[in-house]
Amino acid sequence: MPYSEAKEHAPGRLHAIFVDPYGAFDNTATERLLHLRVATETLILAPMRQGNLLLRVIHGWANGSFEPAELCHSDHRLSSLSALGQVAEDYRQAFERLQPLPRDNASLLAEPLVRAITDAETDGHSLDEATRTIPARWPAFPQGLSLYTFFKVYHRLTYSEDDAYRSIYCQTPSGPCEIHEFHLEEGEFAVVAPREGDSGDSVLLLHESQLAPVLQLLEASHGT
Repeated sequence: MPYSEAKEHAPGRLHAIFVDPYGAFDNTATERLLHLRVATETLILAPMRQGNLLLRVIHGWANGSFEPAELCHSDHRLSSLSALGQVAEDYRQAFERLQPLPRDNASLLAEPLVRAITDAETDGHSLDEATRTIPARWPAFPQGLSLYTFFKVYHRLTYSEDDAYRSIYCQTPSGPCEIHEFHLEEGEFAVVAPREGDSGDSVLLLHESQLAPVLQLLEASHGT
């Protein structure tokens, strides 16, 4: 793998809080709920109060599908948990009325992938069809590893994952970030945050099926 723009299981800001963040959220962990409260306060509630939290809801993949063009999303600025509740209600009503789910025009994977491939070929890389279309081959060209990293996050959030927590470093076109990924019995979500000490928005990333569970988790953890 010739590029190093991403690394899974990389130390992140939760490593400065917990001796072992990978074990802190396991169902057998002592004071697990306290750990979860501290983590969500650090990663979600604090940025929300500062006006720096964006909610990104993904949908479109189902029944094992993972085509980049089929992945849809909608972004929502969150200023409160009630705002998250309103997004959850909008999605619920759209689903019950058999209406299209909210969707932004921008593409999370398909368009960035095309740009990365075009840039690579402009720089002299020769990419075969397998490298273009198989996600595990994307790390063969610049920015492909970061795209593959986010692809895996989107896939795990859609189809679930056994590990309770995962910490990832990723260098993106807009700068370096930490990805904190949670797969808990209460809900599954990830937070894409600026590196410790950097400014910018944090993104609460989740599948549309997790809107209600994650809202309930945050309300229960923080007594609202």
